[in-house]
Amino acid sequence: MRIIKPGDILPSDITPRETYLNRRQFMAGIAALAAAPAFAASAPAAHGPKLPGTKPGRFSTNEARTPFESVAGYNNFYEFGTGKSDPAENAHTLKTRPWTVAVEGEVKRARIHDIDEMLRLAPLEERIYRLRCVEGWSMVIPWVGFPLAELIRRAEPTGNAKFVEFVTLHDPGQMPYQRTSILDWPYVEGLRIDEANHPLTLLAVGLYGEVLPGQNGAPVRLVVPWKYGFKSAKSIVKIRFVEKAPNTAWMRAAPDEYGFFSNVNPRVDHPRWSQARERRIGEFFKRETLMFNGYAEQVAHLYRGMDLRKFF
Repeated sequence: MRIIKPGDILPSDITPRETYLNRRQFMAGIAALAAAPAFAASAPAAHGPKLPGTKPGRFSTNEARTPFESVAGYNNFYEFGTGKSDPAENAHTLKTRPWTVAVEGEVKRARIHDIDEMLRLAPLEERIYRLRCVEGWSMVIPWVGFPLAELIRRAEPTGNAKFVEFVTLHDPGQMPYQRTSILDWPYVEGLRIDEANHPLTLLAVGLYGEVLPGQNGAPVRLVVPWKYGFKSAKSIVKIRFVEKAPNTAWMRAAPDEYGFFSNVNPRVDHPRWSQARERRIGEFFKRETLMFNGYAEQVAHLYRGMDLRKFF
């Protein structure tokens, strides 16, 4: 074995620091790209029944859709595990019939909706929305659902209804990770009532023209495309109209990291990473994150005059 002495190494033999760092970045990108499709092999995504009568909806992006296998195989749903492929592997325990959604609180017409009745509240639309995760990845998903505003209209909120709280299923028998203390169960989210009434806000019951898979929040979930994905509560069982802002699951878990509004704002970093760029699932290079996830034209007026660094 040859022992290399300091004098044996010439300056020209040393890899420049910039080249080494770029190589590290390149290899990190390769690793991330290679990891992205791994979930597909470990948990093939099963297609569900078609949703008949779905019509094209407003506000859809013309960006390329993320493949169904990625949408159904790579997601966050902590009730079924913390790994990205865990929900697809474990959500088979979720039973979506019978299922009811209670509408209550500061409303004139409180009632309990059967899920199949909810499907008939309004015509189903396909809306192709961007989804931006707080962790830095994103997708383009063709959701099927109807505007939350339609359910709000039917409930007739009172003047005291300033916020809408969404409570999700709490059943450790069906959702095994609710036996852990990852979060304070059940999962709770909330919107200001003007956000809930915005025409972009969707109650989704499907994707890709099919019934919503369990791992994506079956049988009904919230979709708020200008906010980070964790705001879109899955497997909803209760919608409450309240006077004060709900104390959401992630605010209880980490209030310094997850604020109530959680709007996609590339100028406000998460305490542990930058939000300025994102990686679209299936792509190699990162792209710049857009203000309000690209929906500023539609929603920026909701926050006029607000300090979006303070109200994050």
